[in-house]
Amino acid sequence: MRATVNEHTSRAYGAPEPGPVLLGPVIIAVLVLDALITLALEVLYLPTYLGTVAFPLSAVLAGVVNVLLVMGVRSVTHRVGVALLPLGAWTFGFLACSVTGPGGDIMLGSDWRTLLLLFCGLAPPLLYLYFCTNAGLFSR
Repeated sequence: MRATVNEHTSRAYGAPEPGPVLLGPVIIAVLVLDALITLALEVLYLPTYLGTVAFPLSAVLAGVVNVLLVMGVRSVTHRVGVALLPLGAWTFGFLACSVTGPGGDIMLGSDWRTLLLLFCGLAPPLLYLYFCTNAGLFSR
């Protein structure tokens, strides 16, 4: 006797549908590159002011964009390690921007805005991954 498997019961809740095999790595590579591009824009607009008051809106947008990048990778894969690739690229770019260059220039200063960018860029997507993993949306 042959058992039939329903498509809806074979996948976990919220699991992405399988797509073309070769398109997944391309999407992941584009999202990792997008993480580096958005970091460059976030660092560029971090020292913005509204009048005389520092207004680091790009730090808040970093969290939103990084969550969307992780959600994009999640639509392609079920693995947590792969979903962390855009965050790894973003963190590597952040660390590269925080050290001095050959001429002694530094893109990120020792400021509360830099700490806010780091916190807002990493905390929301890591919390998203944590809650998705605990809800069973990722395989471990």
